[in-house]
Amino acid sequence: MRRQKKFYAWGYADEDLSADEIGSWEAEIAQRYGLNGFDVTPPPKADEITLRAPRVAVPAALQSIVRTDHLTRLEHSYGKAGFDTTRMFMRSVPHPPDAVAFPQTEQDVVRVLDWCDSIGATAIPYGGGSSVVKGIEPPATAGKVVTISTRHMDKVLEVDPVSQAARIQGGIYGPAIEDQLRESPFTMRHYMQAYRCSTLGGWIATRSGGHYATLYTHIDDFVESTRVVTPAGTLETRRLPGSGAGPSPDRLFIGSEGILGIITEAWVRLRKKPTFRSSASVRFKDFFAGADAVRDITQANLYPANCRLLEAREALPGIPWSSEEAVLVLAFESADHPLDAWMKRALEICAAHGGVADAGADDENAHRSGAAGAWRNRFIRAPHYGEHAVARGILSSTFETSMTWERVRDFHQKITAITRDTIKRVTGREGTVTCRFTHVYPDGPCLYFTFGGILDKRRQLEQFMEVLSTCTAATVEHGGTTTHHHAVGRFHRPFYDRQRPELFARALRGAKRELDPKGMMNPGVLIDP
Repeated sequence: MRRQKKFYAWGYADEDLSADEIGSWEAEIAQRYGLNGFDVTPPPKADEITLRAPRVAVPAALQSIVRTDHLTRLEHSYGKAGFDTTRMFMRSVPHPPDAVAFPQTEQDVVRVLDWCDSIGATAIPYGGGSSVVKGIEPPATAGKVVTISTRHMDKVLEVDPVSQAARIQGGIYGPAIEDQLRESPFTMRHYMQAYRCSTLGGWIATRSGGHYATLYTHIDDFVESTRVVTPAGTLETRRLPGSGAGPSPDRLFIGSEGILGIITEAWVRLRKKPTFRSSASVRFKDFFAGADAVRDITQANLYPANCRLLEAREALPGIPWSSEEAVLVLAFESADHPLDAWMKRALEICAAHGGVADAGADDENAHRSGAAGAWRNRFIRAPHYGEHAVARGILSSTFETSMTWERVRDFHQKITAITRDTIKRVTGREGTVTCRFTHVYPDGPCLYFTFGGILDKRRQLEQFMEVLSTCTAATVEHGGTTTHHHAVGRFHRPFYDRQRPELFARALRGAKRELDPKGMMNPGVLIDP
């Protein structure tokens, strides 16, 4: 029996925050913004939302794998961003898919794409539905739309213990990968906040970033080969540890966001499950002292598994919003050797920049206690607060980008100021903005901004989109990327157009013409056909 997800928000229908969690969070938000209470909009019920009638007739040969019922179409209409939940709370779903296909085999994928081709339908690949960039919602201008969910293609098919790799179907969810590897000594260990409700094929198609802060940051680092069904045929890349033979065909599909075809299988690199761990949290007087330490750690090639620099007011309970302190969550792990020397050197670097390690530093369980543990618990629960923020008219969202080290301080200050000014201009009230590093490289970090405020519920979606769009545009205007690890989708598309060279877009359109001659695969994402 499939566990039903919420159609209107993150997570499963049978889970939510506790009353105590909501109560303490409400009190914190009310104090932060000077409020007496909240007007709470109840979450939508499926029968409160009217969908247009399906515009397709499912042929008899496909009726066992294609559904057109109300709840299925509703569940596949939007992703899980704040603007998606807001539209669901508005009971507004004007452009649902007409049908949702659930292929069980690669041949089923071919049959569904052939059907889409024959009826002139747009085809939208769908993994776990966790997109936060409008990557899976039907475009408003599309005619017939068929969403193709790969969730039944969910097996680890083969493990190569000698080369430490596995052949895995694209529709498998993150936890199922680890469950099916449990009897082996291996792990894929590609975790992200959406891990529970996202798929391997989705990670590859969106060029996802995991929780490794260094070295193994993106899915690119895991993919050994791919198998893709396109409207023009099926292709499989050669399984190799590396190659200098021309442009990599795998790279064409990593980050392709469903515009070229559907990733049905991939060989991915595994590693032995870690048995040695060392964790610590380190406090700095301010964010930039911490940034200097993180830069030196990355350029020393120590490669910590976690190296997240957080503004303390975001990370820790009870820290006043006037605090400039920062905390570094630091961790090393290995399946082969003790890590004392690596942690010792990292803490020496931190100390040279004024960092003070919390009590219990260099303990393998430190990531579950103290400052690191407090942040970890908040991070895991964070997506569940989204629907409650929308219900109360609370502005609460994020955007992420990256920048080279020599420009980080100036970039951080400009983006922070723009975000604060935009919230005040749009909402008429002071808002909040914090920043953290989620991934770090020898030449620069990923800067992940979190912002908040109070919206006018009568203009909630309009205000939310104006703040988010203005801040996202600013990251590109000031030299950063429009997204470091959340994909482009339809939301980032205008900013991506400014970031990537037009000649490259023309080359990508040429590839799309060959693989998808009629332009039916997820049109409007990345490029126009």
